[in-house]
Amino acid sequence: MEFSIAALLSNFTDDKLVAPKVLEKKLDCRDDDDLQRLQIALDALEKIGILTKDRGRYKRVTEEGVVEGKLRCSSKGFCFAIQDIEGAEDIYIRESQLSNAWNGDRVLVRVTKEGSRRRSPEGEVRLIVERSNPSVLARVKQAEDGFRAVPLDDRLLFEVHLQQDDEAQNGANLGDAIDHLAHVKLLRYPLGQQPPLGTVAKILGTDTDAADIDIVCCKHYLSRTFTDAVEEAAAEIPTKLSKTDLKGRVDLRGLTTVTIKADSSQANTDSLDDALTLEQTDTGHWRLGVHIADVSHYVEPDSPIDREARKRGTSVYLGDLVIPMLPDAIAHSLCAFQAGEDRLAVSVLVTLDNEGNVIEYEIQPTVINVDHQLSYQQAQAILERSTASDQPSNPDIQPLEPVFALLDQLSALSHALKEQRHKRGAFELNLPEKPSSSSLTSSSEAQDTSKLVFMPKFHYDDEGVLGAMVVSPSVPTYATIAEFMLLANQLVASHLQALSVPSLYRVHPTPDPDDVQELIKLSISMGIELHLEQEDLVRPEDYQHFTQKFAESDAERVMTYLLLETLKPAFYSTTPRPHFGLALEHGYTHFTSPVRRYPDLLVQRSLHALFDEGRDRKSSRSKETVNLRHSSSHGNISWNVLPPEIQQELETYFAAQVIHLSEREKVAQEAEQDLEGLKKAELMRERTGEIFHGLITGVQSYGLFVEIEELLVEGLVHVSSLKDDWYEYRSRQQTLVGRKNRKQYRLGDRIEVQVKSVDYYRQQIDLIAVGGGSEATDDEIVAEPVQVVDAEPEFDDE
Repeated sequence: MEFSIAALLSNFTDDKLVAPKVLEKKLDCRDDDDLQRLQIALDALEKIGILTKDRGRYKRVTEEGVVEGKLRCSSKGFCFAIQDIEGAEDIYIRESQLSNAWNGDRVLVRVTKEGSRRRSPEGEVRLIVERSNPSVLARVKQAEDGFRAVPLDDRLLFEVHLQQDDEAQNGANLGDAIDHLAHVKLLRYPLGQQPPLGTVAKILGTDTDAADIDIVCCKHYLSRTFTDAVEEAAAEIPTKLSKTDLKGRVDLRGLTTVTIKADSSQANTDSLDDALTLEQTDTGHWRLGVHIADVSHYVEPDSPIDREARKRGTSVYLGDLVIPMLPDAIAHSLCAFQAGEDRLAVSVLVTLDNEGNVIEYEIQPTVINVDHQLSYQQAQAILERSTASDQPSNPDIQPLEPVFALLDQLSALSHALKEQRHKRGAFELNLPEKPSSSSLTSSSEAQDTSKLVFMPKFHYDDEGVLGAMVVSPSVPTYATIAEFMLLANQLVASHLQALSVPSLYRVHPTPDPDDVQELIKLSISMGIELHLEQEDLVRPEDYQHFTQKFAESDAERVMTYLLLETLKPAFYSTTPRPHFGLALEHGYTHFTSPVRRYPDLLVQRSLHALFDEGRDRKSSRSKETVNLRHSSSHGNISWNVLPPEIQQELETYFAAQVIHLSEREKVAQEAEQDLEGLKKAELMRERTGEIFHGLITGVQSYGLFVEIEELLVEGLVHVSSLKDDWYEYRSRQQTLVGRKNRKQYRLGDRIEVQVKSVDYYRQQIDLIAVGGGSEATDDEIVAEPVQVVDAEPEFDDE
């Protein structure tokens, strides 16, 4: 059993007493050692005043001026506790008040000094509730008293004393690890005057041969395998459906059912967990079925599989490698919609008119059988097939002729749903498609940039982590499927909200008006007229207008990057709140990817609680009932649908998980970005000295950020490398202007750059400007305070 103090404290809510027996079950205590560790933790928390004991049960103590947050430190030792509450102030913590807490740790902080207009509040770490560094990526060195591991992350300001672990390295001597990168497992955190102690779990290699995947997995503590307990539990699940499994389910096996996913060559990276049906009703409307694999049927709460899935929070996509949330026995077998196989699903069955308006809908546990499994490319070929008699037919899609009409109508409905989404103000982001990991390599084959293959990074068939839809010219069928998934997510949220059933909602906050005003000023300086329809009020419709304006300009890519910077990160909440990117005011949830996202699995459990335990009448004596699975029930319920104990259990559990799940999503995103950054750095390290065409995507007082257009790799032209003049930074125009020659480098300008040097582990690419720039006119040099940049030119003043 392993548990953090955070996991232990999450069981204490609403000032209620909790018995140790309950904690033993929740934390999966299995033997005497587990019970002893739990009791030690309870005694310690009671002693320091976090818990209080009453007749053998425990209760959380509410402390005035104590807040919870996550530590964010700099390489210089400055640390802040970032509170989870949106808009809450960051709390500055001096190094002497950290109590051995490290960057990324979750802590309880006592505020010792209130903040002012210019200064943040100050505090001290009261308790470390969860460590974020169970292991570190470090370089091994030899010291006088043994071996040390120096973390590569310069925000971790410590060295780990190493001890030999014969099992970890098959008896290899630590001397073999000197000056090598290593995955160091922590055995003990700092204790009093004792330094942290660790062991080398794996030697990754030297600076030139350490694998980037190993580096990323070590840095973000990602396990590529499941424990034996998880694999054994998955293997024990019956693979054939029984009559009991089908009991109470709507049988939809008679409907023509299709699933559309990535190319079959990517079968191991894309879960076949959603399918579609479509049939016309007697009234001329369309009954769309969005069918999602019923993962909750196989993954029981608090089972070994569930605990591991909760810990991971989400699948992580590292190029061609996927670190899944669930083992293959579930993700790619029991819950994969393979053609010809009966599968359990949770289905959203919605009736639509031809304009995409929702007439009614229901949510049901179902059993389905997929008739046709299509790739995005096959689906697109069907939609683009020629009807002209003089054009040859496509032999690759002829076997799929039975679903031609179905695909045509699905496409038409998808376009109608897109129009409905646009009418309420939603927008799309037109971002360049990222290079695949296999194309970002320093091998000789990749030296020819024409060989680089670009592909979108779509892991989920909905709006994904950015909060807004992304345009994909190369995979237009993706957008067709995404519209149906967005609709299903939206309807599930509306249904659970209408019935007051606990759920996790996906929240996308409104951008800060000041940030948007800065974007507007900058766009005007670049000749793009933007404005807010209502001053100091940012609406999705404004962003829809912005993106349309960008598309009409020559600076669409740069302006889209800047627009992206104004968007706030999406997160999970137990309270329905607006979703800015989708222009939804009353709540939205994630439901359509339970194989890959734990929040979707929790939403499925809420739906099953409704299916199995929901009360469809006010009392047992009442003759009037409502259909709890149908939208007709909305507004017709005046009682608690779920039994109080189930309602309370779901609410408590969801509240305890929202922060963790938002953080796990962030870790996954950072890991993917890290791998991409390492591959780009590796590629550019081999191309040091070469010259490329670039696009200025950012201007700061210290230099220019330039994106190499051929490779979509960004580097920095430091201002100190601009040797021909002293340069002044003009923030209003995002420009560096030469004091004497009036040469300028503006946001959106195209220039030529040479690769100067590459710091692989920091993923920093230093460039030198060798061509481009323009001459600033008197009109462009407006009167404003300027910052003279310290760059010493190499020329005679005369």
